[in-house]
Amino acid sequence: MNFSLLWAQGDGVSKAVTLLLLTMSVASWVVIVWKAWLLRRALGDVARSTAAFWQAATVDEARHKVRAFDQSALVTPLLDAIKNEATGTLAAAADRTHQLTRLLRDALHGVSLRLQFGQVLLATVGSTAPFVGLLGTVWGIYHALIGIAGAGQITIDKISGPVGEALIMTAAGLAVAIPAVLAYNVLGRYIGRIEAELEGFARDLRDFFAGADPAPAGLDRGANRPA
Repeated sequence: MNFSLLWAQGDGVSKAVTLLLLTMSVASWVVIVWKAWLLRRALGDVARSTAAFWQAATVDEARHKVRAFDQSALVTPLLDAIKNEATGTLAAAADRTHQLTRLLRDALHGVSLRLQFGQVLLATVGSTAPFVGLLGTVWGIYHALIGIAGAGQITIDKISGPVGEALIMTAAGLAVAIPAVLAYNVLGRYIGRIEAELEGFARDLRDFFAGADPAPAGLDRGANRPA
C-alpha cells in the first residue's frame, strides 16, 4: 500500500483525520512511556522512603533520609504538610488529630493529581480514536463513491480499491485506541497501588505525630477543653 499516494489522493477532510490520529497516537505514546518510567521509579521510591522513615532514630534523621530516597517527591509532601500546622486560627483550634488529618489529606490530593496526570489523555484517546477513524472511513467511502459515479462505468476493481483504502482509517483508529486503553488500565493499577501505600503511610504518620508531641508553641491544647 502506497501511503504517499493515498495522502496525495485524499482531500482536506481525509488529511485532517489522518493528522489528528497521528497526533493522538504520538501524544498517547509519549504519555505511556513517560508514566511507565515514572510509576516504576515511584513504586521503589515510596517503598524505600517509608522504610527509611521508620528505621530512623529521630524525626529529623527520618526527614533527611526520606528526601534522599524520594526522588519522585511523593512521600516528602506528606512530611512537609505536618510542619505546616496552623497556630492562632480556626484550623488550629481543632483537635490535633483532626488538624493532621486535614493537612495530610490535602497533601495526598496534591500527590494524587501528579500521579493521575496524563490518565485523562489516555482515556480520551482510547474512547474517541475509533470514532475519528470511522469518520475518516465514512468520508473516504463517500469520496470514493462520488469518484466512481463520475467515472460512469462501475467495475469491482474500481470499487474495491478506493473502499479498501477508506477502511484503513478504521484500522488506524483502532491501532491508536487499543494501546491507549491498555495503558490506561495497566497504569491505573500501578497508580492505585501507590496511592494505597501513601494513604497507609499518611494514617501511620497521623497516629504517630498526634500522640508524639504536644501542639506547637503558641497553641495551648488544653485551652479549649472544659475544666
